[in-house]
Amino acid sequence: MTLDIPRIEQLLQDGVRNRVYPGAVWAVGEASGTTASGAVGLLDPTCPDEPMRLDTVFDIASLTKIVAVWAVIGTLVEEGKLQLHTPLGTFWPEVTGHPLAQVTTHELLTHTAGLPLRANLKNLYGTDPQDIRDGVLHEALHRAPNEAVEYTDRAALILGYLAEYLAGQPLDHLAASRIWAPLGMTETRFGPMPADTIARCAPTELDEGTGIHLKGTAHDFSARLLGGACGIAGAFFTLADLSRFLRQMLAPTQAAFDQSWITDSLRVRTGELTPARGLFWHPAPGTELREDVWVHYGFTGTGMWISPKQQRWAALLTNKLYYTRDREPLTGVRNTFRTAALT
Repeated sequence: MTLDIPRIEQLLQDGVRNRVYPGAVWAVGEASGTTASGAVGLLDPTCPDEPMRLDTVFDIASLTKIVAVWAVIGTLVEEGKLQLHTPLGTFWPEVTGHPLAQVTTHELLTHTAGLPLRANLKNLYGTDPQDIRDGVLHEALHRAPNEAVEYTDRAALILGYLAEYLAGQPLDHLAASRIWAPLGMTETRFGPMPADTIARCAPTELDEGTGIHLKGTAHDFSARLLGGACGIAGAFFTLADLSRFLRQMLAPTQAAFDQSWITDSLRVRTGELTPARGLFWHPAPGTELREDVWVHYGFTGTGMWISPKQQRWAALLTNKLYYTRDREPLTGVRNTFRTAALT
């Protein structure tokens, strides 16, 4: 595996200079470990003496959907506690008799369930966690299942609730006990982060209520509304922990999800519908299916790629949300980074 490390470093330094993000950490590796990694820029632009570091803790936003929900669901499938194509209403009393009863786990994982496109939890259901759960699980569908591929946070939220029902434990406990602890992901957890860790956290968006940037508290409003932990977002981790997760995907151990779940997830499961999706993962933009490069992004500026064919993984963690919600500047950086890391 030959990497043009100076090209990657220059790309990411240019992103700092162009104010795409204050700083970034990156790594490329294989099943045996990390091949190359680095850190550029600052943790916070107002603190020039605090560089971004390899052990920076990031609010990973929607990567939570992978390292918590997708991974936990995989263990439940492997244990025979969940069948992907069985309608939810046939075994889950909370949704029986409601529109969600006809939906399958497979449709949730492929974003083809026809769910409402926005979470909008507080406006629709208030602030009580049980009222939110009831509202989400009893809500009408936006369209019939299997008509379209439409990404929605609700899919992961519902799958998190489903995992809690099947396993009888909260999602944060399930993720920690079934995935993070067995894989040695010792710095991965749902927020808010403990006081002794906050100094290492990358700040995200300015909180208009306090006038300071969020740091150690999830940016995602749904996660904060639900106490910090939910299927949508809310988890934090370091680059080292992400590398442990991605290494498991290339060389599965008995510690967590197995090869069958990975193989089933990293193939197109949406038929002729577009855009193509696997189970929560999707083909990386700018690649062809034969290249076998899969990706998932997080709104705060995080991203991870995996290619079983190439036996490589890559990660790029930034706090781009510190500056802007505009996705376009980071999209170019991500695509160029992926090209350099996985070709």
